Amino acid sequence: MTTYESDLLRLLNERGYVHQMTDPAGLDALATRQVVPGYIGFDATAPSLHVGSLVQIMMLRRLQQTGHKPIVVMGGGTTKIGDPSGKDESRKMLTAQDIDDNIAGIRAVFERLLTFGDGPTDAVMVNNDDWLGTLGYIELLRDVGPHFTVNRMLTFDSVKLRLEREQPLTFLEFNYMILQAYDFLELARRYECRLQMGGSDQWGNIVNGMELGRRMEGHELFGLTTPLLTTADGAKMGKTAAGAVWLNEEQLPAYDFWQYWRNTDDRDVGRFLKLFTDLPLDEIARLEALEGSEINQAKVVLADEVTKLVRGEAAAASARTTAEQTFAGGGMGDDLPTLAIPADGIRIGAALTALGFTASNGEAKRKIAEGAVKLEDAAITDPGHLIEAPADGYELRLSLGKKRHAILRKG
Repeated sequence: MTTYESDLLRLLNERGYVHQMTDPAGLDALATRQVVPGYIGFDATAPSLHVGSLVQIMMLRRLQQTGHKPIVVMGGGTTKIGDPSGKDESRKMLTAQDIDDNIAGIRAVFERLLTFGDGPTDAVMVNNDDWLGTLGYIELLRDVGPHFTVNRMLTFDSVKLRLEREQPLTFLEFNYMILQAYDFLELARRYECRLQMGGSDQWGNIVNGMELGRRMEGHELFGLTTPLLTTADGAKMGKTAAGAVWLNEEQLPAYDFWQYWRNTDDRDVGRFLKLFTDLPLDEIARLEALEGSEINQAKVVLADEVTKLVRGEAAAASARTTAEQTFAGGGMGDDLPTLAIPADGIRIGAALTALGFTASNGEAKRKIAEGAVKLEDAAITDPGHLIEAPADGYELRLSLGKKRHAILRKG
């Protein structure tokens, strides 16, 4: 393993955040002698980020933990365009009000994980619409345009993918990489920002920004990316059969968030403890060495620690209590997802799909045929089974497998 002098690169390296760096020795030297302002950009396409963004948020937390300054860039301007990186099609256009509302929703997670303020290492949140929204088109063409060649832009994976598949890539999206590069230049001007971090799919965009800053104003800038984050079975982080694993309570109840981490594959436990918790490395080594059923203890620790960070201690404690009641005592905790049953009842397949346990009624039928569905601990084998509304004050428990449970109440 590479040895670094700075606390920043040593921590990032030890915990598995580092995939590529533009100049490791230069960044290491800089981080040993001064506070390094560093940024990551987040587009505001929804009112919450999901688990796939959490590794980037934790990178900003690590930056602050080692005495440096995190800059959270909300893409109020770039969200109007749409990042083609990793996308097969154009993004839906949002209104300015939609974007502002989404930024307000997203801010809550950052306030839990970072310390904001006016100090030298306090985090700041900025909106790139502040400068992109006032940038004149002629000014952009004249000042920035000469530093980009279409030849090189066509070599970027985000562009090549769409062209190779003969899918449309609009001129609007083609400009995204120029705007992101301009962000780095503007942040260097306004905040003396020296470092941009991001996922591995952002490498080309990051290098563009560094080169633009060097060519236009002689800035010495650095880039660092994280590995593409997938689970041990190859699935993309943050996606489940029921949909995205959102960071905000309004989009996903704390119990479901906690349970996502509790269901982690045995092979991912150690890696996720390093990336997503503040536990010391020696404690993580002890937990990931557990074998057999004991590894479940490590998964509970992982679920507790991540939920504490993202949702708060009360949410973590409540979610864990619900899980213990559900799995150990057969009870029904307050945090389980609920479904209101109409007076004329609901078919069991429709109930599973409405709860998000299955993606379609077809999948629900398959699960019922497999014997994976229980109502009040009794297996249901008839896909047409009608669940009648319980009497006032009574509840039913619907289960899919051993790990997904819901409460059914009269609507």
